[in-house]
Amino acid sequence: MKSKIVLVTGGAGYIGSHMVRALSGAGYRVVVFDNLSTGHRQLVPRGVPFHKGDIRNPKALAAVFAAYKIDAVVHFAGLIAVGESVVQPLSYYDNNVAGSLRLLEAGVAAKVKCFVFSSTAAVYGPSRTPRFSENAVLAPGNPYGASKLMLERIIADTALSTGLRFMLLRYFNASGASADGSTGEWHEPETHLIPNILRAVRNDTPIKVFGDDYPTKDGTCIRDYIHVEDLCAGHLAALKALEAGSSSGVFNLGTGRGHSVLDVIRAVEAVTGKKVTVSVKPRRPGDAACLVADPTRARKVLGWKACRGLTEIVRSAWAWELS
Repeated sequence: MKSKIVLVTGGAGYIGSHMVRALSGAGYRVVVFDNLSTGHRQLVPRGVPFHKGDIRNPKALAAVFAAYKIDAVVHFAGLIAVGESVVQPLSYYDNNVAGSLRLLEAGVAAKVKCFVFSSTAAVYGPSRTPRFSENAVLAPGNPYGASKLMLERIIADTALSTGLRFMLLRYFNASGASADGSTGEWHEPETHLIPNILRAVRNDTPIKVFGDDYPTKDGTCIRDYIHVEDLCAGHLAALKALEAGSSSGVFNLGTGRGHSVLDVIRAVEAVTGKKVTVSVKPRRPGDAACLVADPTRARKVLGWKACRGLTEIVRSAWAWELS
């Protein structure tokens, strides 16, 4: 049977590059589309077709869809920094919404059947419960989350009129690196907690902790850290469900366990054997106190669950940092 072709936008980025490997390992033919604004060409495996282009460029998109018979799109391309989105909201709406509109238009014109969208837990608003289900209140507290929620609605509306089937995957804090050391987290500047703590340890510099007065167990933010390879396994399960005839759906991808910033610091100290120096700073705008997934729906419908814990996440990230 001829392998299906999957277009991965943002496939030279952190999560996208892991997804390219997961799809290739599952027998798919993969095509990568990335503008390299934050991605790295070196992270795309040899032999995988790579097209440098921006999702806001209809001509570049049309060329890729004309060159391949794309069966499905897994869409990662987007701006992702919460704090930056507060300062530069127009950039986030331009890229994450307007750019994704161009991608959807190109996909619909090419009669793509399945669309898997990299959404976020940042679409949720404050909650009285410790974990967020897919039915939680949708009230993003920053332009990043708002841009993702807008596109969720656009995808759903598009599906009603075209027959496109989709999976909206709201995931929590992607972390860690590949087990074989071939790819990992590589942002410049780095905004994510775990690699920043590891860099601070390696360089013997303080790590900035933004806020120690949140209404949590130790005053620091609590997040659900999910290993990037578990995350990609969730995307793969969602794609296979669509191919098997499943209805479109919305799913949280997380572990269901929350860890505070100080928990993560202690895990880093345990893995590296080094003391972490902390410098407390004021809260950042747009940061929620607690974001933890209720992954029940993904387990029941997709047959997926996260397998790796915080220690394994930190250990793999540390190996990548030292590579």
